Formats: sequence, C-alpha cells, structure tokens
Amino acid sequence: MANERLRDALLRKGLTNEHVAKSMGVDPKTVERWITKGRTPYPRHRRTIAAMLRESESYLWPDSVSDERRAEVAESELIQMYPHRNSIPVDVWDRLIRDSADTVEILVHAALFLVERPTFIKDLRRKAENGARIRLLFGDPHSDEIELRSAEEQLGAGTLGGRIRDALAFYRPVKDVDGIEMRLHRTTLYNSIFRFDDEMIVNTHIYGFQGAYAPALHLRQLSAGGLFEIYSESFESVWAQSTPANVWE
Repeated sequence: MANERLRDALLRKGLTNEHVAKSMGVDPKTVERWITKGRTPYPRHRRTIAAMLRESESYLWPDSVSDERRAEVAESELIQMYPHRNSIPVDVWDRLIRDSADTVEILVHAALFLVERPTFIKDLRRKAENGARIRLLFGDPHSDEIELRSAEEQLGAGTLGGRIRDALAFYRPVKDVDGIEMRLHRTTLYNSIFRFDDEMIVNTHIYGFQGAYAPALHLRQLSAGGLFEIYSESFESVWAQSTPANVWE
C-alpha cells in the first residue's frame, strides 16, 4: 500500500525523490519504494526524513513505533501542564506567536484573548506573507452546538455566539490574505488547540467551566512521539468537516 502521508508531506515541502535520496545517500528508487509500495525505511532514515519534513515518525509510519516506545516519548513531549489556561505565562504565548514561521493552526470557539493582543492580527499577516500556512477554526455562532456550550458554561443564551462574532470581527483585515484560511465548525469541542510549528497548547474543556479556567498542556513534537500527533490529527478531522467562514459577506 502506498504511503500517502509521506507523498503528501514531500509535495508540500516541494521535495523530489532525488533530493531526498541525495540527502541520505540512497538510490532514488529506494525513496520511490518508500512512497509507492509503503516500504518502511531504516530508523536512521526515518529520523532524517521526519526532521526534513517537520513531521513525526509516528505520523509518517504509524506502525514503525511500538506502543511502549510511544508511551515513553509521550512523556517527553509534555513540556508543562498548567492548572488552567490563564496561568500560562505571557512570555510563553509571546514566544510561540513570535517565533513560529511555518505552521499556525488554531481550533477554538472564540479565543478572544488572542485578538486582545495588540499585534496578533498583524503577526498573522506577516507570517502568511513570509510563507507560513495559517488555518483558523472557530465555532459556528449560529449552531445549536454553540448554544448548548453557552448553556453548559453558564454564560447565558446567545453569549458564546456573540463572543465568536466579536472575535471574528478582528479578523476581517486578513480574510483575503493568501496563506490564511478561516473556517467554522459545529463539532463538540473537547479541546482548544493552538499549534505554532512544533509546539502546541492544548486547552482541555470541563463541563461547567469556561476554557480560561480549565487545564492546559504545553507540548513539543518529537519524531517518535504520538501525543502531539493525536491532537494534530484531531484538528485535521475538524477541519475536514468545517465550512468557509463567510461571516463578513
């Protein structure tokens, strides 16, 4: 079976089989077999390719890492656990937003705290203009799911939907910027996800509490790990069933 994840990752990075082969001192036909026949490279080659593509080994070759090894690495992927999102130091957010260059992925309901940062929208525009891929997922303010969450968080009818509309208003200046995609989702949001390159903040959600007061995990992606990848795949699942955010039309 072909390895479509490897094929797609190479295409996104603009890398040819010949380039990869030359980097690792193997024949281009070997690289072709890794892609078209799903052959699994030696561990040293997997590590090299994963680093080159900024993907994890467990994503590119799900069966190559044992469950025991994944569990060990997952412990190292957790940098810090915070009792609630509001306790994450400001300088952590500053660094993540400032230093990310390739990937920004955000899955939230509204996340008004982000646009309260004076330069956040300008930072997104600058990153997109420099080649970063930015994908933003917000809750659909008109959905039943948002109304239910508003009630569960004891916010009152229509409150969360109003917050989402308020947040989206800040993004109007970048709605047509190449490299920035914004969509709306109607999923049950178990976690808010804030990915900046190979680091991620995962804000868990607890019934009856607003996200700011729920625990948060600070993760860093490791090649053989699976914890970071689980949340990344969750983002992809929501993205696949979301719709374009045309709220400004």
